[in-house]
Amino acid sequence: MEPISKRWIWFVFPINIAAEGLHTVIPLFVIRLGGGISEVSVVISVHYGTAALGSIFWGKILDKYHAKKAVLLVAFSMILLSCVWLYYTDQIPIVYAISALTGLFLVARGPVTQMLVMETSPNNQWSKFFARTSILSTFGSLGAMLIGAVWSFYFDTRQYFLICAISTGIAIVISLQISKTHFHIERSMIAHSIHGMQHIFSHFRFHNHFVFPKVPELYDFKHIIIILKGKVSHEIGFLFLTNFMFYFGSNMYFTALTPFLKQLGLADSTVFTLYLIQTCVMAMIFFLAPKIIGRLGEERSMILAYAPRISGILVAGFLVNMFLMPNSLIFVIISMCLMVLGFSVYSTANSVLLFKTIPKGFEGTYLGVNSSMIGMGVFGGALSTGIITKSFGYTETFLIASFVLAGSLFLFRLYLRHRLSGRTGN
Repeated sequence: MEPISKRWIWFVFPINIAAEGLHTVIPLFVIRLGGGISEVSVVISVHYGTAALGSIFWGKILDKYHAKKAVLLVAFSMILLSCVWLYYTDQIPIVYAISALTGLFLVARGPVTQMLVMETSPNNQWSKFFARTSILSTFGSLGAMLIGAVWSFYFDTRQYFLICAISTGIAIVISLQISKTHFHIERSMIAHSIHGMQHIFSHFRFHNHFVFPKVPELYDFKHIIIILKGKVSHEIGFLFLTNFMFYFGSNMYFTALTPFLKQLGLADSTVFTLYLIQTCVMAMIFFLAPKIIGRLGEERSMILAYAPRISGILVAGFLVNMFLMPNSLIFVIISMCLMVLGFSVYSTANSVLLFKTIPKGFEGTYLGVNSSMIGMGVFGGALSTGIITKSFGYTETFLIASFVLAGSLFLFRLYLRHRLSGRTGN
């Protein structure tokens, strides 16, 4: 039987059902209310924007008060209220506000989970318990998509918000079992744990959770600023820019995906089923990714990860529209699976490579800059998608996204070249 001190870990499953469900159903709900790609783009970008701010806010609260249980209860209560509010609303501007709230409060569970794992288990078991939270997160994601596929086939999409509310309520009940820990670990300490940071950077869906071990100041971006001036002081600046471009281009695809699927005439239950297939593939690849990286190395694995990522975008942009249903559905599945294949390998390899590149003693600062660059990339990708698609179309949006990822690959090659020349110089 699970010790009482460890039972808190089970909240990960129901809250991930709610979180993944909301991430999928809110864009579908906006389209149901008469919105298009522009409205979906705004909903997603405000969610990511407040999530980035929330990472800073909740991190400061946790560092100062260590009130992990209170933070979870407040955050989960607000998510539950947001789900109920969504059930009763019929106006897109209100959905904008609720999406901002869900971004602000959903992100709180990330740093709390990291701290609870590290405070309730000895450090030689951190890897084991981070792996367990990842498994629970994965099953939560699968559960959300499976429930959504069945529920939306028989019922209205609006009622799915009540499923999310019930899941959040279960998470609240489980969170009440969290007891006071005898020692505290601040976020700066998490920055020194490769287990915790790998969990952060390699598992959350589409990177809509951000972690700022240290809130970066303008001076902390010096390596990027110097590169933009045509000089190089440390190759890590190229890695930051690589991640910015990677998440910018990737989130252009993911922001456009749901409206694109609805434009093809797919039912909500079919959309949920497609995301279920994608989540299953992502779960399988995440278990295989460490073996792939162990055999090929981080640098080579990251380079190879671009091939399925860019291919997936191009398949959506060109091949899907060349065929009629149900044949085009096959290419949709291929596109979505290729995307998560590339993401799983890239994010896992990137998190390990980041640890190897960061100078000792500067983990908090550099991880803060990296979080900031990822946040700006995700936010910028979401916001620009609506403008580009509205002006040109989905094919052009996917084509531009593939060019952005190609730019990310070019920057990564520059990173490798300067890193190699630095070794040679030594």
